[in-house]
Order: sequence, then structure tokens, then C-alpha cells
Amino acid sequence: MSNNDIIVSLDIGTSKVRAIIGEVTNGTFNIIGVGSADSEGIRKGAIVDIDQTVQSIKSAIDHAEQMVGIQISEVYVGISGNHIGLQSSHGVVAVQNEDREIGDDDIDRVIKAAEVIAMPPEREVIDVVPKQFIVDGLEGIQDPRGMIGVRLEVEATIITGAKTPIHNLLRCVEKSGLKVKDLVLMSLGAGGLALSKDEKSMGSVLVDIGAGSTTIAIYEEGSLSATSTIPIGGEFVTNDIAYGLRTLTDQAEKVKLKYGCAWIDDAASDVVFKVLRIGSNVEKEFNQEDLAAIIEPRVQEIFHLIRQEVKRLGYSELPGGYILTGGTVSMPGVLKAAQTELAASVRIAVPDYIGVRDPGFTGGVGILHNVVRSFRGRNSGGSSNKKTVNRSKQNTTPSQETVQKPGFVERLKNMFSEFI
Repeated sequence: MSNNDIIVSLDIGTSKVRAIIGEVTNGTFNIIGVGSADSEGIRKGAIVDIDQTVQSIKSAIDHAEQMVGIQISEVYVGISGNHIGLQSSHGVVAVQNEDREIGDDDIDRVIKAAEVIAMPPEREVIDVVPKQFIVDGLEGIQDPRGMIGVRLEVEATIITGAKTPIHNLLRCVEKSGLKVKDLVLMSLGAGGLALSKDEKSMGSVLVDIGAGSTTIAIYEEGSLSATSTIPIGGEFVTNDIAYGLRTLTDQAEKVKLKYGCAWIDDAASDVVFKVLRIGSNVEKEFNQEDLAAIIEPRVQEIFHLIRQEVKRLGYSELPGGYILTGGTVSMPGVLKAAQTELAASVRIAVPDYIGVRDPGFTGGVGILHNVVRSFRGRNSGGSSNKKTVNRSKQNTTPSQETVQKPGFVERLKNMFSEFI
């Protein structure tokens, strides 16, 4: 393992905390370990109990460490929520090299220039995503490294978030004994993994339906253009089942996972199960059609709200349609319900890696995909100085560490001092 580059993502969701270990070997990226734990202390995607969340993170990390046999000390953490905001920005610098060849330093400087924006004191910059570079007036450049020019510009999207949820998220991870290597917007990571180049350029909607919330990301002209979160997800389906069958929530969740179907025409009347009723020791028998009659209306409502939210963001019919991901969409019948309610082309995105072929892993794998892609972009030309996130604490030296965005840790330290 010492000769390979290891990166670890941490996806802290409402129902599950997932730690995913990726390995980069000779330019090839693979998933080598996954740790998962039930999430405690999270409600509708927000941290409501730090101690419980810390325990959940530790359980997921321990699970991943046992699976691979290495110690995890640094992680890339996914972030999402309705506090996330996008803002366009523009940066301009003069190329510094005497031969006017654009290098990494010039790109770092122009991105920093774009990052200087007016912002309320309660918000923090999470990421700067370049949309295009402009060299001496020539537009549409994706990677200007090696080009000759005098003036370098960038059009970028600034991703910002509220300091309080960022502070709480980082505090939970650090109290778990881990170092936060960087924050990655879940929609950005999942979009890079799940969407094709054409879907991004033509326009499409990435919908991540989790347990406690649903995140909507609009991609247009090759980049993320809008994002929103609505506080509804798979937990609502579970609660409906608990009420409908008069049973406990944990039993309702098990029934949903084993027998759930979101399209009543696909449900089978001969598939039967028993649940223990609340307030008695008597079990009552139901079939899959009874269950689907409860699930289908709620799933239709979720997609109705998604369509309304997309319209509220200012988008109507996008050629790329809707791409679904998240743990809730793995239920049978969800695709048909989505196609009917959204009246558009719909598909379900699943990571194409062994061990994580489930829509619920798209976000976590997307974080790693985003890190690897950023690294390859910055090290095109065969450099071997790759980011290594997973090292034992005893072997960590400052010279080995590289930060994805210069100054990010310093900004976080300043943020904490302001917060306190």
C-alpha cells in the first residue's frame, strides 16, 4: 500500500455515514474499501447532535479500516444543504513568466483573484470552480497551461456556504480524530461522476434523493449553474409505512427495504409479510400491493415537488432530462413513477465500480472522482507528486501534504476565530 496513493471520502447522510477508500495506481482509479454505519445525530441532512454524529463517523471509519487493513487519518468530506449558494465571478491577472508561458502559478493566482468577492460575514467560500479561461481575449479555454499569453482571465462559479453548518461539520470530523483534507460539494462530485459531457452541456437535472432531504443540481453549458435542497426524502416514505401499517419505524424501514415498490402495477399480491402492530403482540399480514398503495403516492409527491423546484429555479424542459441518484431511488418502481410525474427522460445513475454499484454510493464515489480529476488536471505531464490522503499519523510530514485549494485551511481557521 505504501507505493500507492490512497484517498478517502466521507459522506455524512441522514440515514448512513459512508467512508469510501479509493486507490490511484499508475493513473487508474479503483475502490478498495467501503465502511458504512447507521447515521445518528442527523435530521433532514443537518447535524443536530455532534456526539452522536462523531460516533457514527468513527463506526464507519473503523469499518473501512478493518476492511482494508490501514489507518485512515485524512478524509475529503462531502457537504450539501439548503445553505449552499452559487455566485459567478471573474478574475484577471498578468502572466508572470518571462517567456509568457502560462503555468500553475498563474492559474492559482487568477483563481484567487476570482475568489475575492463581496460576501456577508456569516458565509464562507467552499470552492471555486472555473467555467472557462480567457487568454488575451480568446475564450472557451478549459486548460490554459502551456499556452503563451500576456493576460489571463477566468470565469468561475464561487460555491459558498453558511459558517454554522460548515463549522459543525468540520467539528464532528475533527472530534472523530480525522483531519479534513478538503470540503467537496456533493452535487459537484456526483455530477462529475454521473453525468456525461453531453448531459452537462445540453442541460440536465441531477437529483439526489436521500433519506432526509433531496438535493437538486442544474447543469447547463458544461457546468453547475444552480442548486437547491428540499427537506423531503426516503424517511417520509418510511414514516408513511409506519402509520399505514401501524407498526414501529424501524420495522417499517426493514419492510420498505425488503418488500418496497413505488409502482403499484409492478407489486405482487402473492408476496406477503407480517409486521408487529403497535400496542399489541399480534402480527398482521400484508402483501406487496398493500405496501405499494402507501409508497406510490408519497414517491409521486416527491417528484412533483422536484419538478416544481426546478421550475422555481427558472428552468423548464432541459434536453438532458433528469438523472436520479441517492439511496431512495434504488427501490423498485421509482423509475416508472419518476417518468410519469416528471414527463421527461429519466435514468438512474449507479457508480461503475465493484463494491459500490448502488445509487446510494454516488455521492461518496463522486467526491473521490472530483479529487482525482482535479489532481490529474493540475499534474498533467506525468508528475508523480500525487495527493495522499490516507497515511498513518506517525508518518505524516508537512512536506508530503498538498491542499487542493491554497489557503483553504487558513480560511477555516479565520472562520473559527470569527465564529467564537
